Amino acid sequence: MAGIRVTMEVGSDGIALITITNPPVNALHPKIITGLKEKYTEAMNRSDVKAMVLTGNGGKFSGGFDINVFKEIHQSGNLSLLPDVSVELVVNVMEDAKKPSVAAIQGLALGGGLELTMGCHARISTPDAQLGLPELTLGVIPGFGGTQRLPRLVGLQKATEMMLQSKSIKSQEGHKLGLIDKIVPQSDLIRVSREWALDMAEGRKPWVSSLRRTDRLPPLSDARQILKAAREQVKSRFGNMPQHIACLDSIEEGIVSGGYSGVLKEAVLFKELVLSNTSKGLVHVFFAQRSTSKVPNVTDLGLKPRKIKKIAVIGGGLMGSGIATACILNNISVILKEVDSKFLERGLKMISGNLEGLVKRGSLAQDKAKKALSILKGALDYNDFKDVDMVIEAVIEKVPLKQSIFSDLEKICPSHCILATNTSTIDLNIIGEKTHSQDRIIGAHFFSPAHIMPLLEIVRTEKTSPQVILDLMQVGKIIKKVPVVVGNCTGFAVNRTFFPYTQSSHLLVHLGVNVFRIDRIISSFGMPMGPFQLQDVAGYGVALAVKDIFASAFKGRTFESQLVELMVQNGRQGKSNGKGYYIYDKGSKPRPDPSVQPIIEESRKLANLTGKAISVTDEEILEMIFFPVVNEACRVMDEGIVVQASDLDISSVLGMGFPKYRGGLVFWADTVGADYIYNKLAKWAEIFGGFFAPCSYLEQHAKKGIPLSVMSVEKSQASRARL
Repeated sequence: MAGIRVTMEVGSDGIALITITNPPVNALHPKIITGLKEKYTEAMNRSDVKAMVLTGNGGKFSGGFDINVFKEIHQSGNLSLLPDVSVELVVNVMEDAKKPSVAAIQGLALGGGLELTMGCHARISTPDAQLGLPELTLGVIPGFGGTQRLPRLVGLQKATEMMLQSKSIKSQEGHKLGLIDKIVPQSDLIRVSREWALDMAEGRKPWVSSLRRTDRLPPLSDARQILKAAREQVKSRFGNMPQHIACLDSIEEGIVSGGYSGVLKEAVLFKELVLSNTSKGLVHVFFAQRSTSKVPNVTDLGLKPRKIKKIAVIGGGLMGSGIATACILNNISVILKEVDSKFLERGLKMISGNLEGLVKRGSLAQDKAKKALSILKGALDYNDFKDVDMVIEAVIEKVPLKQSIFSDLEKICPSHCILATNTSTIDLNIIGEKTHSQDRIIGAHFFSPAHIMPLLEIVRTEKTSPQVILDLMQVGKIIKKVPVVVGNCTGFAVNRTFFPYTQSSHLLVHLGVNVFRIDRIISSFGMPMGPFQLQDVAGYGVALAVKDIFASAFKGRTFESQLVELMVQNGRQGKSNGKGYYIYDKGSKPRPDPSVQPIIEESRKLANLTGKAISVTDEEILEMIFFPVVNEACRVMDEGIVVQASDLDISSVLGMGFPKYRGGLVFWADTVGADYIYNKLAKWAEIFGGFFAPCSYLEQHAKKGIPLSVMSVEKSQASRARL
């Protein structure tokens, strides 16, 4: 806490320079808020102070309110931990003061940081400073007057877009919109800000109170139309989250009843939202992602990551080409190896297509795409592998093939080279059992499409060296992934946890539940798509490849059916050939295909499940699909595959698309309650068999009333040893 302070220096020009210091981003800790009130009050009472300039230390203005305070409130339920900023500080002390203040912005002004600048009477910024109000990503709304001042400075349409989409802008755009009064070089920032403040104090420039401005607001009828359109958009895109509607309610209050009334409404809504399950879930995911960077017996050993300059990728299919794309996009040279020129050409074309897609979407400049391709090389043999720092194998899930490749790599690659596999299910000990280099064998499990999906599951065995793990974690960060280190088992953490997701869906279909009803319910819950559409998109080859692996590894708790085989026999390959459970016409949304029903009936016959369809509610369908997933997550925690429950939460969000606002799989399960989940599974196990049987970890936590996220001391120690 020693580094948290607000300082004030009064110059001979009569300008008080007030500086926020709380590295690394000058977060607005309650001590900062108190310090701002004190320094502003002191400046008001001093006769030698004519005006104030507010700025941040260390090249940044402020990254916003300290999120740790939200975490404390969620744990305690104590709203008094929230300081009164909006009215007491921004309105009363800053905006309505008898002396003007100027915000000197550099680096970033986000959330509460930007809101403080809008309470000042002018804003001077360096070029390329980042400005935005991203509070909705944490389940709340701007709480320091942002819903009122931003529309009055940049216009209602732009302000609504920035807040609802948590979209930041650069200071140059802010200047064009009217949010920034002047852009100056870094070296001139404080000098120009002091001069501007003095000009206001001495009447050469007008004072502008953002809250009282109306010149940028449209007529009331136009404003209502803009807000109505925004509400419709929110309903379709963010229907399960309350903060978007609350944000629009707050904006509308200010337009209809005036800025000060809007500020009061905003303060009430902000406090309500802070205690919502949505905010709790989103804040939990924020901290869960941060915690992945600390791995026992890896990041606490004082090791430094080695520089990885060149990576070889074996296999140019969907995954291999995606991995190669992610690497070259971030300035890591890649050699792509394939078995023949035809497959190599296809792989190189896929990489080029990936880059072209990013350019078309506006997320990559053409010159950067060209530069990325210049550090990519194709190969049909291992000649160029003699100086690579890492190899990532991404071939089909065939054990003998992978074992053969790793035997070759051990002989050809330099001794420091990391030998990684992108297998999604196969035990790493099996892959590396014919080598003598098991200390440098590691799993680098990407999720499809690999150049877009943010999760990198790093799988270690008991023999993998900490240095190799640290190096791969660093590579993950360089290529903009979130690396999560997990233990070794069939399916690892994510696919192991979620294998019951598809299987329970198939079981329900075989019990007579409509396939499209299942997808609709799961999508409404917040998943990107239902399990059957997901299977269409992933391709049936994946399901067929892992089917026997899971059946062998998890005997007695898998559901076996011939449905996917029958779909393939019927000429269906999912999205790849335009026909699966859905019909995929180019340029159109997927359409349910009722003609799959006879195939489903045939599969039901083969599974001897042709009786009357079971009667279940939508809620029961949701539970029968997700509770087995929670059950498997409990086994994963029990076996020490993850260090902490939050690793499963962030992995479920980033790897499987579990709704972020629900906090991740285990966090959500704890909101439902271990006892409830256990009783439901026990009941279904009696009716439908062992697939639903609750595991001992779930049973013990349910009976003792312990949250599932609390891994016992013994288990925690076991997982630390395993990891």
